[in-house]
Amino acid sequence: MTAYYNENDPYAAQWLRNLIATGHIAAGDVDERSIVDVRPADLEGYKQCHFFAGIVGWSLALRMAGWPDDRPVWTGSCPCQPFSQAGKRKGFADERHLWPVWFSLIRECRPAVILGEQVEAAIGWGWIDLVFADLEAESYACASTVLPACGVGAPHIRQRLWFVADADAPRRGEFRRGRLLGRLLDGERSAQRNDTDRCAESELADAERDGGRPDEPRRTAPGRAAAGRSPWREVEWLVCTDGKARPVEPGLEPLAHGVPARVAKLRALGNAIVPQCAAEFIRAAIDSLAEPEQR
Repeated sequence: MTAYYNENDPYAAQWLRNLIATGHIAAGDVDERSIVDVRPADLEGYKQCHFFAGIVGWSLALRMAGWPDDRPVWTGSCPCQPFSQAGKRKGFADERHLWPVWFSLIRECRPAVILGEQVEAAIGWGWIDLVFADLEAESYACASTVLPACGVGAPHIRQRLWFVADADAPRRGEFRRGRLLGRLLDGERSAQRNDTDRCAESELADAERDGGRPDEPRRTAPGRAAAGRSPWREVEWLVCTDGKARPVEPGLEPLAHGVPARVAKLRALGNAIVPQCAAEFIRAAIDSLAEPEQR
C-alpha cells in the first residue's frame, strides 16, 4: 500500500476507508490506534503517512497540487483544541498537545518532507516556534504562512497556519527559502485581499473569532455566489440563531437533531482541513523541494 492513515476516531476512520474504496484518496491502510501507540516500525514500507488524518483532506490536496501518490511525504494537523477558541485553551498543558509525540516519530523515521496545519491562534502560544525549533535541531529547513479559506474562494474565513519542512535542504546547500517564502507571501497577500473583499463586510461566522461552534441553522438567507471559478460559486446561506450566515452546498440538509450520526459527522467535518487551501500551499512549496530522484 502507498499510504498510512492514523485516525483514532472510529467514525472518521471508516469515512477514510470509504474514501479509499472509491478512489478519492491514495490507497492505503487506516490505523485506529492513538498516535501515542504508533511505533516507527509500524510505518515501514509506506510512501505517505497522514497523522491526525480526520477525513484526510491532505491526500486530496496533494493530488490537487499534482503531488503523486507514490512521492514520499508526511502530513499532520495536530489537534487544535489546546489553542482554539473552541477548546479549553490549556496550551501546552493540554493532553491533546500531541506535537511532541508526532515529532518523536519524525526524529526516528526522518521523512523527506513534512506538511502540517494548525489554527492561527496557535502562533500566539508559541506553537510554531516549538515546532520549528524541534525540526531545525534535526536539520530540517522550515517555512510557514497563514492562509484563509476565503483566499481560495470559499465563502467562509477559517484562518489556518500552514508549514513545510524539508529534510534534504541542508545537503543540497540551500532550501531556496527566499523563493518559497516569496511565493507564500504573495499567496498570503492575495488571500488577505480576498479575505477583505469577500469576508470583511459580511456576517460570515468564524469559530476562531466568534468563540465557539455555530448554533444550529434555522432559516435560509438569499443565496450569494463566491467570485471566480471557485467550487463554492453556488452556495446557499443559512442564517443561524446567533445572527451569523453560514454557507452550505445547495440542497445540503443541516445536521439537525434526528440525523443519524449527527455528532460524529459534525466532529469529523469540524476537524477537517480545506483541501483547496492546502493545495495552494503545496503548489507554492513544491518548487523548493527536490524531486525524489534528486534525493
